[in-house]
Amino acid sequence: MGLDAERANATMSGMTDDPVADMLIRVAAQDRAAFRALYSAASAKLMGVCLRILGNRAEAEEALQEVFTRVWVNAARFDAGKARGMTWLISIARNHAIDRLRSRPATMADEDALQSVADPQPRAETVLAARGEARRIAACLDTLDPDRSAAVKGAYLDGLSYQELAERFAVPLNTMRTWLRRSLLSLKECMDG
Repeated sequence: MGLDAERANATMSGMTDDPVADMLIRVAAQDRAAFRALYSAASAKLMGVCLRILGNRAEAEEALQEVFTRVWVNAARFDAGKARGMTWLISIARNHAIDRLRSRPATMADEDALQSVADPQPRAETVLAARGEARRIAACLDTLDPDRSAAVKGAYLDGLSYQELAERFAVPLNTMRTWLRRSLLSLKECMDG
């Protein structure tokens, strides 16, 4: 007795304890009703496999249809003595999804890949412009009264509060606020001019 005849006998007599294997054996004999039943029984599980690997629902749905086409064409290759029916189907789905993943075009659409290639250092023209601005700011700060220049630096470079600056320069709090406001106006005029 041949392998196909043994499979048919096993299915007819209900000898297997694997309903998916039974359906696969019937699909190998081109039984469309068995194929519909197999689809109903296994499609959700195989969709999950495809979706987990591909990460895109539309692509996973397309892959699932291709998997079932492969099952229809290759059902005769299934051997119930070597694997459970669902295990065999999952292997086909997994391998097909991985093949689809590998066949995707190698594009640089991934922003993380682009960031890993890009140089994080500022470009030369940015550095030169910043140096030029720093020189202009330093020159404008030099035009201020030394105490007021030091107060501006303390507030905006060192992060000192108005109260801390007022105590440091021994002036009332409102005086310090006036110093800083007028100093910033003078700096703005100097930078604009």
